[in-house]
Amino acid sequence: MAIEFKDYYTTLGVARDATEEDIKKAFRKLARKYHPDVAKDKKGAEEKFKEVNEANEVLSDPVKRKKYDELGPNWQDEARAQAPPGGAGAGRPRGPAGPGQEFHFGGTGFSDFFEQFFSGGSRYGIPSEDGGFSPNPSSGAGRARRGGDVEGDVLVTLEEAMTGTVRPISLQLVNSQTGQTETHMFQVRIPAGVTEGRRIRVPGQGEPGGGGTPAGDLYLRVRHAAHPDFHARESDLYHELEVAPWEAVLGAEIVVPTLDGTVKLRLAPGTANGQQLRVRGRGLPKGKDAGRGDFHVIVSVQLPTKLNDAERAQWEQLRTISTFNPRTAPTV
Repeated sequence: MAIEFKDYYTTLGVARDATEEDIKKAFRKLARKYHPDVAKDKKGAEEKFKEVNEANEVLSDPVKRKKYDELGPNWQDEARAQAPPGGAGAGRPRGPAGPGQEFHFGGTGFSDFFEQFFSGGSRYGIPSEDGGFSPNPSSGAGRARRGGDVEGDVLVTLEEAMTGTVRPISLQLVNSQTGQTETHMFQVRIPAGVTEGRRIRVPGQGEPGGGGTPAGDLYLRVRHAAHPDFHARESDLYHELEVAPWEAVLGAEIVVPTLDGTVKLRLAPGTANGQQLRVRGRGLPKGKDAGRGDFHVIVSVQLPTKLNDAERAQWEQLRTISTFNPRTAPTV
């Protein structure tokens, strides 16, 4: 199965020399536009949201971006060079695959191109103590063996992590020598509160076994979809709250969005840029009867960049009458 090249710069609408800030702004704009909760065309927006997330996943990470840029026009040669013996494709068997066996996922939210180059998992073997990979100990020459385990990534939105969901997944196994295709379709339960990096085991949905032995298992590693307004650390959620200078200086009451409604926060007079406010129990679920994480608001004081004549006159008057000097050490 041919792997389609993904032009992540085109997906985000940025130049190849775009800065990290350019990429961040482009992602947030597109993510807000195509977020399934706000878009009118839910199905089309969901696919576009996944594409935007995948592009951001690569281009916002300096290591992944460097690797992506190095692929260039010779990306197909790189793909052949990275393909392990047996021709494994998007999926990553953890035990030795059958001859010419390829694995392709559906419903995970990631393309085959991303799985091939950027999902970061091992392709063959089981990690050994020295950091290398050893063959599946259940296999051996001339003996029937259990099917190898297969590992892939699954993209989960923070909304899905909040409530839990059931995801239809397909795993296609292709014998590149015979052209025979075997497709497994099944439902995977994504539990509420699932955290970044957690592996979900799907028993018996890996590589078929030989000689009547059982099939291997499928492991799906959770990747949180980047959200335009929130990010998670374990069960805690974080939100950057942009405030005007006068709100930080004089104090204010501001309604702040969360994943499940809004909260009203009071900024004390003199709130500093970067200061964090915490709302207990408004993060992700921690598990059955374990409560929820916290919701953290990070204050980001924004300065006006365009002033009309009246506004400029007020700022100039403030400069004249203010005794504040940030370069003068405060007296004790």
